[in-house]
Amino acid sequence: MKRSITMRRNLLRRRVRHIARAIARPFQTSVQFRLLVIAVSFSLISLLLLSLYLSIAMRDGLFERRLDEILGESARSLSQTQTTLNSSTATSTSQVQQTLNDLLPALQSGGTSGREVFLLRAQTNNSPVRVLDLSTAPAAEGLISPAIRDTVTNNPQQQHWQSVNIGPDNPGVIVGAIVDVPQAGAFEVYFLYSLASEQESLTFLQNTIAFAGAVLIGVLATLIYVVTRQIVRPVKQASVAAERIADGNLNERLIVRGQDEVATLARSFNAMTGSLQHQIDQLAQLSAVQRQFVSDVSHELRTPLTTVRMAAEILHESRDDFDPIVKRSTELLHTQLDRFEDLLADLLEISRFDAGAAMLDVEARDLSDTVVRVIDHELPLAEKKGVWISADLGTTSTRADYDSRRVERILRNLLVNAIEHAEGNPITITIGTSPEAVAVVVQDRGIGMDREAVTRVFDRFWRADPARARTTGGSGLGLSIAKEDARLHGGWLEAWGRPGFGSSFRLTLPRRAGIILTSSPIALEHKESLYEAPTPIPADDEHGPASVPRFDSKDDYPEDSDDD
Repeated sequence: MKRSITMRRNLLRRRVRHIARAIARPFQTSVQFRLLVIAVSFSLISLLLLSLYLSIAMRDGLFERRLDEILGESARSLSQTQTTLNSSTATSTSQVQQTLNDLLPALQSGGTSGREVFLLRAQTNNSPVRVLDLSTAPAAEGLISPAIRDTVTNNPQQQHWQSVNIGPDNPGVIVGAIVDVPQAGAFEVYFLYSLASEQESLTFLQNTIAFAGAVLIGVLATLIYVVTRQIVRPVKQASVAAERIADGNLNERLIVRGQDEVATLARSFNAMTGSLQHQIDQLAQLSAVQRQFVSDVSHELRTPLTTVRMAAEILHESRDDFDPIVKRSTELLHTQLDRFEDLLADLLEISRFDAGAAMLDVEARDLSDTVVRVIDHELPLAEKKGVWISADLGTTSTRADYDSRRVERILRNLLVNAIEHAEGNPITITIGTSPEAVAVVVQDRGIGMDREAVTRVFDRFWRADPARARTTGGSGLGLSIAKEDARLHGGWLEAWGRPGFGSSFRLTLPRRAGIILTSSPIALEHKESLYEAPTPIPADDEHGPASVPRFDSKDDYPEDSDDD
């Protein structure tokens, strides 16, 4: 039972929230609707307050005017009644009763409108002559409250009144006073006046005000809607035009009508769009010229570079026959030609990305195999730098659709950078998987990067420390090309770093083409603790080269002397 009640309450709350959101949505998304609601709300509140004030003022005015008439009329009737009674010659009880019986119809018809009359023996009357109380409406005698009878009895020299409710939509007024009946003593005389006609007049006026207010609200809402539409419609048109311009349609323009402020805004918007289009066209032309220039220069340099390479190879093979100075020059020429060829290759690749001509050769492959090939290829450099490389290849399938050449280039670039900046500390390569993606994280524990370096590390020709020596050369385009390769796969290439604690680079690839990545299966940041290099595994061990121990999980890492 309690569970059923709780479910009904939750359902009611959800419905209320749904209705509230449905009401609030247009209020938040439409300026025109918001202005209309605010203006109509304020107008409605003002009209209600004004109607309330007018209603009270009219009610009080009608009541006070009618009350003055009633009091004047009652005073005249009481004066005439007292005069009639004073001139009466009745001496017996029956004569006094007859006199009152004859007086009652005269009192009822003596007013300007119908009224009821009540003749009641006064509460302080001690006369031995007993006559009956008289009234023209015995059923309404209960409207005469004890309070007004006490007031009339205690103040016999003046008349008193009290508001009463005769029936639905039928207010009334009772006026009472004391008259002296010969032989019978003091009697209370009460006049009951109906204010039904005044109530009808007040209701008519209130209905008229309400109708006029409703018409006024409708006219005001229509006026506000028309006015705001004249203002909001050009803004909406400008918004739509801005969205189309943002989508690349630079020929979009607003229609200019008239000479008012809105037309001035449209002309300014069109002028701004035209200027923007001109500048973008200039930049596009300049960019196209630059890309074409880079591509042409790169292609044109290949032929003389090939010739120079052949000559340099001959000189390099014969370097032992030269004197030391010429021998050293020959070795430098050979090394710089290698860097020059790499730079040309990178420039050609960048020009393909800029021109949108880069293509993928996608196959279903195992990412762990690519990682192993990259590690094996860079082992000599790692041994030269004294850097230990450990790899966690995971236990689940790492197959995905990707271009092996491009992904291998990305990983080789990340690993070379990690070796260069590891400062002799170990490097960890970790593979993570999920049903939608595979990821590789390359972590070094070297000099690290600050926040500015992390944000700029993928910029072309940018280096964190240009003065720092590099043993592998480099064009400054490697990470930029790696970023473009990852984007070409629909993946991510991200960086993290902290000065003194190392850096991490994470490559995340979708398992299948068309998958939109929402998260990576492995964390980018790594722990700030450093691991001791484990005892090298013999070269003939089945697990692989001695410099590259492999672990199934991080639990297999060797422990430091200190706790993490």
